[in-house]
Amino acid sequence: MVSTNEHAPPPGQTGIPVGDLDLPFFDYNEPGLVGEVYHQRLAAVREQGWLARSPLALVVLDHSSGEFFLRAKQTAFPGREIADLFGVTGGRLREQIDANILNQTGERHRRLRSLVGPAFTPRAAAHWRPVMREFAQQLWADMAGAQDCEFVAAFAKPYPSLTIAAVLGAPLADAPRLHEWSTWVQRQFDIRALGSEPERIEQAVNELYDYVEALLELRRHEPSDDLISTLLAAEEEGQKLSHEECINLVLNVIAGGVDTTQAQLSHAMRLFATHPPQWDLLAAEPARVPAAVAEVLRYEPITPFTARICTGDIEYRGVLFPAGSIVAICAERANREQEAGERFDITAERDGRALTFGAGPHFCLGSNLARAELEEAITFLTQRMTGLRLAGATELGGLEGIYQVESLPLAWSQA
Repeated sequence: MVSTNEHAPPPGQTGIPVGDLDLPFFDYNEPGLVGEVYHQRLAAVREQGWLARSPLALVVLDHSSGEFFLRAKQTAFPGREIADLFGVTGGRLREQIDANILNQTGERHRRLRSLVGPAFTPRAAAHWRPVMREFAQQLWADMAGAQDCEFVAAFAKPYPSLTIAAVLGAPLADAPRLHEWSTWVQRQFDIRALGSEPERIEQAVNELYDYVEALLELRRHEPSDDLISTLLAAEEEGQKLSHEECINLVLNVIAGGVDTTQAQLSHAMRLFATHPPQWDLLAAEPARVPAAVAEVLRYEPITPFTARICTGDIEYRGVLFPAGSIVAICAERANREQEAGERFDITAERDGRALTFGAGPHFCLGSNLARAELEEAITFLTQRMTGLRLAGATELGGLEGIYQVESLPLAWSQA
């Protein structure tokens, strides 16, 4: 039996082919693998080493190794390879996968990031905070003084949809449609959905392409203070974004900026409902909210696994990963690899190196906007949901794509 040693052999020693290793197995499709069961199962696998097998990929379970594969020049996002595996070889969905900024590398990727980066800085995100507060107030007013709700439907679902509509310059009435499209287009990263519902994903991509095309045309003639107008004006050294690049970047923002925030906010409220002293502390000391958001992102990342494919042979820690190997970096384990990392504590001193938004050249472009949305929502709700608690059973989604909260009944003693 060959195990995964925690230390690489001396330089120059040939690595053991990863296929020859006797690795523990982690099945993300295992029934009931959510909540604490999922965390405990991953912790048990991690105790056996830093590497495991899964149905589709090798799972990297520690922080330093995860960061290595996210930053390595000889790795890339395997969107095209996974699409090929599931027979997605043509149509609008394949077009979108090929154009997705996640699947770009080298100079093209650098150019796109540099052109759109200014639209996603902390300052740019801060510009939208007053709008986020208005939406929070609107959604709260819709509850009409209630002291309980199903939080996902009442707040977590519409809040990021309205925000993304405002950021893009889309009519707010279109927010529900943006949410629906985001949910389906995002499922291109969910291998279960990609295998069982490719036609529905294709339909959503088709509809969203047509919608974005019309929105871009409107903003060309009527520029405004929104992301689309910013992208249309973006220029670096005389190079502008092409029409197709603009369309695909806007589609990426919609697909990646709604479902993710909905899930992270829902998990945040689930955690606070089960840790009431920390919720009370935030109500008394709102200045702690940014640290609290960072702790939520660390403790319960809604993208527990981030895939990479080795574009060439990689030898790391005495193990040879042949070209074509797919690795899944486990942010959940990486984030908890620090003192008292298994404990949710908004007052704890953390190292700030969570892998929730990735690392390296593909670090999430929308991270600043997501943090701003979470901070504004939590700040707003702490001042209104006194005595926050669970009001029923929480329903959690699976781990294949975005780790969602399907239903979160909450109650509070004072509105």
